[in-house]
Amino acid sequence: MKVSGKTARGVHDAERREGHRGFVLRAAYIRMRILPRKRGTGLTPDCDITAGFVLRSIPWLRLILEGPAAIMVEDGSHSFLGEASAKGTSKEVIEEAASTHEARSHPEDAAVGHPPSLSPGEQRRLWRKIDMRLMPILTVMYLCSFVDRGNIGNAKLEGLTTQLQLTGNKYNVALTMYFVAYFFFTIPSNLVLKKFRPSRWLSGITMVWGLVTTLMGVVKTYPQLVGTRLCLGVVESGLSCGVFYHFTLWYPRHMLLTRMSMFIGGASFAGAFSGLLAYGISFMSGTAGLLGWSWIFIIEGLITIVVGFIALFVLVDFPDTAGFLTPMERAYLVHRLKYDNSSVGEEEHFELRHIREAVLDWQVWMLAIINMINSIAVYGITLFLPSIINGFGFGAATSQLLSVPPYVLATVTVVTWGIWSDHIKKRSPFVVAGLVLCFVGFAINVADVSVGAKYFGTFLVVTGGYSGYPAITAWLPNNLAGHYKRGVGIAMQLGFSSFGGIIASNIYRTQDAPRYILGHALEMGFMAIALLLVPLTVVCYMRINRQRETICGEEVEKDIRWAPEELRRLGDRAPDFRYTL
Repeated sequence: MKVSGKTARGVHDAERREGHRGFVLRAAYIRMRILPRKRGTGLTPDCDITAGFVLRSIPWLRLILEGPAAIMVEDGSHSFLGEASAKGTSKEVIEEAASTHEARSHPEDAAVGHPPSLSPGEQRRLWRKIDMRLMPILTVMYLCSFVDRGNIGNAKLEGLTTQLQLTGNKYNVALTMYFVAYFFFTIPSNLVLKKFRPSRWLSGITMVWGLVTTLMGVVKTYPQLVGTRLCLGVVESGLSCGVFYHFTLWYPRHMLLTRMSMFIGGASFAGAFSGLLAYGISFMSGTAGLLGWSWIFIIEGLITIVVGFIALFVLVDFPDTAGFLTPMERAYLVHRLKYDNSSVGEEEHFELRHIREAVLDWQVWMLAIINMINSIAVYGITLFLPSIINGFGFGAATSQLLSVPPYVLATVTVVTWGIWSDHIKKRSPFVVAGLVLCFVGFAINVADVSVGAKYFGTFLVVTGGYSGYPAITAWLPNNLAGHYKRGVGIAMQLGFSSFGGIIASNIYRTQDAPRYILGHALEMGFMAIALLLVPLTVVCYMRINRQRETICGEEVEKDIRWAPEELRRLGDRAPDFRYTL
């Protein structure tokens, strides 16, 4: 039911009057129930819609009595103190009024005083400090994660399939079991992350999967290999989704992709690092009676254990407990993040409805499917690139080395695209670009062309798959509001990537070597599907954004308001929330 501004809760009434010289912008929070509308509007019957910042003109008398409004913008908090001072109002009165207004608007912040405003230079120093504490250790952990899940592709060339007698599709089944376990444990892992603290949870699972990888080097039978791959999927499932969720607790949504690109750049660099490391380790074959594939697992697993132990002491938890920040920096960061996705802050307590809302949200499913398709390309090329290059006619050692350059190019592209995407505040163009590169790369490898052209095609696939991945994984958290709904949505999206791994593990069959035409052709088909889904998603987002603009305009005219608690509850379904394209 529509409610007039005079009866709305949590806001003060102010009438528009002509002839007054001073005006300020005032945030008015509105609640109303939209009744069924005409066909074609896209609005579901009786759905809740939220109005965000409503621009209102307020006489100077009301300004002094009630306090000026401060509007949070992307690069900080700005008030109209300068304009007020220019009109003759004393600065002390205005600042006191501003503090009063802040306490009324956000009483939960009143205890810590008015949130500090940092200069551009201070903001740059703040983000630099956060980057230095988060990015290096998390990137190295993710590098270890991708090395340990993908090094089985390098081990295959060093005698794994021969010694364990992996005939038929046994190798593919071993790959598949990792992703099956990965899928079932992503959501539980993200739900317990805040309870157990990131520094303990993420470092703990890193040490455990490092141990599992090490033990994989001493397996003697096919069932033992399958069992260790299953355990590896269980433990590793918590890292990617946990880190992506952790980033959303530290960075505003339009600074997120740059950091995620640096982080995922570690995964693409892992391909180069793994190839070089496998090449060096291959010379240890025969040491202590173990073949080269065993030493690949043992040495790389031990490195991961060391990294996890260091992370236990280096990794930081949450902004409000960050001891490396000053009190002013902590207050600024907490306030900035709280109101980044919502004009009234986000819900931070857990309820079962957060799981239900994420599961029933169309955008979660759409972007999860797109991510799954992109993951088919990523895992297909990661797990089989050494074998694909080996099929060009090169030896095992040379194939390991030739797998390095595509990943180096991908690493540079991942970071460049991430910075560019955050600068223009768009995700979809980079998703499309990555899918197109993958499609062209697979098409080249399907065609009957020279070895040099096919090798060039692998550059396109590796670059496109890895460079598009961060844009997809940042797109969904950008468009979800509420800590726990976002956490569940991220887990679902990354859980679906395990389906991509399952598909990729089974379309590159042993009998199709060396050209793998079936696998490459199926990859092309999946890329084509994703290239249809991305524009459809963008159109849906644009349509919803336009509808919310219209609704907000109508609410301004009719002076209809929402209560702040209702806006927080609606989250990304509120009309003041705009989807990132």
